Amino acid sequence: MLDTTGPADVAGVRQLARDGLLAGSAAAARPRALARLRGGVYTVAWPLVFTRITKPMEHRRRHADCARGLEWLRPDCLDRFHDDVEAVVDHALRRATSPIENLEGWLATRLTPATVDAHRRRRGEIGALQRPRLPAWLAGALGGDPWLCDLAVQILVWVGVPATAGAELWPLDGWAARRAEVTGEPATRDALDREVDRVLTAMRTRPAWHAEHVERPLGHKQAPVAPMPAELPALELVGEHELADARLAGLAEQALRAIETRLNRGEAPAAAVTTVVRTVFGGRAPDTTARDDWLAAALANQERLAGIVTTVLAILDR
Repeated sequence: MLDTTGPADVAGVRQLARDGLLAGSAAAARPRALARLRGGVYTVAWPLVFTRITKPMEHRRRHADCARGLEWLRPDCLDRFHDDVEAVVDHALRRATSPIENLEGWLATRLTPATVDAHRRRRGEIGALQRPRLPAWLAGALGGDPWLCDLAVQILVWVGVPATAGAELWPLDGWAARRAEVTGEPATRDALDREVDRVLTAMRTRPAWHAEHVERPLGHKQAPVAPMPAELPALELVGEHELADARLAGLAEQALRAIETRLNRGEAPAAAVTTVVRTVFGGRAPDTTARDDWLAAALANQERLAGIVTTVLAILDR
């Protein structure tokens, strides 16, 4: 029998896998030996998880920084990564019962079922729907509106994830970008607030269902951080120009998603870019008078507009 005491032993784990003894050894191992086995599988699994699950997911979220490497992952993204690796390790130590010559190759085939099953199990433990889908009665209560129905699913997904939205209950910024994807139109936070309230009102028409699948999982989230009292002056950690840049970056994200939705519907690039850029940036940024004048002039000039369209299409990799 392989000695499984001491630090993680990747070579020993590979040998157990080749002999078809990995799962059996884990089941019979004492705590120290089990920790060593877990460490060995973890060492093999984490690069696969990052390359095949974490990195593509961060690209889809447009977290370019997180996709660069482990040291760049934001705290909530890092938590998701560790959860996924632990899920793969648990799966391997339960399911590796037959001889496995290529441990990496075998793990690669098990990444999706392992992480999906673990994700659903964690959701179910707190009352959230394991596979959030829109009930027919809720779709009817929302009048079948495509965006409101999509928002209802986003709410059902959100209540079951451990992440928080800072000082807010709902991730409105992310949903604003999602709204742009679905409808091709941006929305103000006030309008989005009203839409969330409308969906929640429809959900509350089934009180028991709402209590079990919305209120109960929400109760497991960390409470939002309370804002500073209004009478205290805000501590400015960055300059006004940096805040303005951050606001513009957020608007740019919404604009890109809205443009991409319109392009997917077959709209001409110049028309999609002109409509969305004028809607998103017109009068919504610092020094709006000067910016509006510049924007109107740029969109009216065919050569400058062509340059803007080319830049946008390059960003979207179209």
